[in-house]
Amino acid sequence: MGFFIETLFGGLMAGMLYALVALGFVLIFKASGVFNFAQGAMVLFAALAMARFSEWIPRWLGTDSQLVGNLLAFCAAAALMFVLAWLIERLVLRHLVNQEGVTLLMATLGITYFIDGLGQTLFGSDIYKIDIGMPKDPMFAFESLFQGGVLLNKEDMIAAAIAAALVAALSLFFQKTATGRALRAVADDHQAAQSIGIPLNRIWVIVWCVAGITALVAGIIWGSKLGVQFSLTTVALRALPVIILGGLTSVPGAIIGGLIIGVGEKLSEVYLGPLVGGGIEIWFAYMLALVFLLFRPQGLFGEKIIDRV
Repeated sequence: MGFFIETLFGGLMAGMLYALVALGFVLIFKASGVFNFAQGAMVLFAALAMARFSEWIPRWLGTDSQLVGNLLAFCAAAALMFVLAWLIERLVLRHLVNQEGVTLLMATLGITYFIDGLGQTLFGSDIYKIDIGMPKDPMFAFESLFQGGVLLNKEDMIAAAIAAALVAALSLFFQKTATGRALRAVADDHQAAQSIGIPLNRIWVIVWCVAGITALVAGIIWGSKLGVQFSLTTVALRALPVIILGGLTSVPGAIIGGLIIGVGEKLSEVYLGPLVGGGIEIWFAYMLALVFLLFRPQGLFGEKIIDRV
């Protein structure tokens, strides 16, 4: 039983990180009605900014404090993501207002390659590390309930707590604030939102800024675990089944979808993998997403795309 709990917790922790990346896709889709292929590049760019600023800023200030360096690096990286969001709106999205969804889709593909190139130009293409002080050593818990206890990874637990806090804040933002309601109105109908005085350009800047902060947090966590390298963009591919499962328009769906896929991957690999030679964790999420595309393409909590056209 203890081993099952360990596997379950591991899946939940991984699922929260998948959900964090998936949130960026959901945010952009809710505001523009287009799938944002640039989200993986944004995660990489934000992680590169955090890694390099945390290296450069202490050197510039002549300080050895890791806490000060990381805080200032986070602020600098967040400011850079805000500037990037403003430039994307000013130079690209502003000129594509009320265009077809496929036009916006192709625009995000162009933004992806631009961000990839800009990241290499500004920060280099080596492998960098992010050290924000999260403990790497595991811990034993529930020793009174299970013989030998349950082995948990402290880093995964802290990362999952950070992801959960951000998810909760974004959910409240969309449901309880005037800006969040305006974002939902823009997602439903651009022209109708403009007709009642909602400034579309400002809303797009806001949502890209929020998606940028989400990408920054995801990039810091994944960079801390895996190192910052250009293969980090493939993390976004792990979020695709999450949004298919949860629904492209649902923030809670991204959470639930991430948890389901995270737990499903771990349990299937541990308990079914030995029966089929392993490797289930690699394709489990995509097979589950394929099933949903066939029988419930809008996902668990999403609305039918035909209703949005």
